Amino acid sequence: MTIDRRAILAGGLAAGAAMTLPGAAPAATGGSFHKGFLWGASTAAHQIEGNNTASDLWLLEHVKPTVFAEPSGDACNSFALWPTDMDLVKSLGLTAYRFSLEWARIEPEPGEFSMAMLDHYKAMIDGARQRGLHPVVTFNHFTAPRWFAAQGGWTSDAAPGLFARYCARAAKHLAAGIGHAVTLNEPQLLHILKWGGLPPQVWAIQKATLDAAARQLGVPKFSSANVADLADLPAMDRNLLAGHRAAREAIKTVRADLPVGVSIAVEDDQAIGSAPQRDRKRAEAYAPWLEVARKDDFIGVQNYTRARFDANGPVAPPAAAPRSDLGQEFYPPSLGNAVRYVHAEARVPVLVTEHGVGSADDRLRQQLIPQALAGLKAAMDDGVPVLGYLHWSLLDNYEWIFGYKPKFGLFAVDRTTFKRTPKPSATLLGAIARRNAL
Repeated sequence: MTIDRRAILAGGLAAGAAMTLPGAAPAATGGSFHKGFLWGASTAAHQIEGNNTASDLWLLEHVKPTVFAEPSGDACNSFALWPTDMDLVKSLGLTAYRFSLEWARIEPEPGEFSMAMLDHYKAMIDGARQRGLHPVVTFNHFTAPRWFAAQGGWTSDAAPGLFARYCARAAKHLAAGIGHAVTLNEPQLLHILKWGGLPPQVWAIQKATLDAAARQLGVPKFSSANVADLADLPAMDRNLLAGHRAAREAIKTVRADLPVGVSIAVEDDQAIGSAPQRDRKRAEAYAPWLEVARKDDFIGVQNYTRARFDANGPVAPPAAAPRSDLGQEFYPPSLGNAVRYVHAEARVPVLVTEHGVGSADDRLRQQLIPQALAGLKAAMDDGVPVLGYLHWSLLDNYEWIFGYKPKFGLFAVDRTTFKRTPKPSATLLGAIARRNAL
């Protein structure tokens, strides 16, 4: 089966973006951000560490056919170079670093926990603290052990208990140094993609990829958190929600005072007139998670763009609107709007755990950061409690099925030498962080 990568990109890369950008966020009204506001950058283990060979996605990257544009390989070699990465975060004047534990490294076989890997992540948490960085640690950022996916992944009703067992073991070793704990990353992302993020042919290729993995392993079903069959969403939703609740309890049992939450993907959904489908999307993609988050200490918001709806459904972005390299509309006010919506529904403090733009043109990122932060500050001035802003991403990394082409990083990475090179946007964000003000 031949994979047309143009189908994955849903029409290819956008043309060069105009620098006169619409929808600028309002100016900040209150001066400085509050004392203790977290300024940081985010990463995820599979996307930067490299050679995550025991994971579900490593297999999916290598089967034939595959939906993945290329395998992850060495990624950014951050499994070895994590001290360098944390030094970069510190050098910018940022105060927080979000990274994830890799479940497949910690529990490569069912019930077999690696002390070496637990010690590795403990060294990372300690390393962040030694640099004065607040460690925001995600227990599961999409990838899972291959054995977990071969049992049906999150479609299996055994999944919540297995995830809680892993979280309990990891927390016993690591929780003492963690600043904020995130159980799951974007557990409802597939709902966002279902509402217009991926074309139908990509869903078909994803299913073919999963079927190929199941055949290779000789199992009836292989499923992962961010590469799944649309038909599996109801079972996955049920078990991911149960998994979050069980993980929260497991982590809190180890350390009751550790703030625990979940990070969800949120678009700035806008209705043009009467748009019941906008509300249907919110009910499917957000409502269950906003409800479960009411018992959490905070909720993570991960925002990149807006989505507009009229009476007939989703509406394409304006023709003249700048786009990211993934075709997403460049719309800086989306962050403040998304944060307002999430807090109004969840009624707990918000931590922006991801926000950025996938573009090889760093000028777009330089436009985005101050404009989006102005909208975020306006929301805070209106009473929305926001704990911090963590930019996605620290590095140009592996962007899942799209491979290495999308560029989200504050630092470029040479994939042969692994040299990190700062972009002007890194300096810009660092200057804002040092001032704690726009």
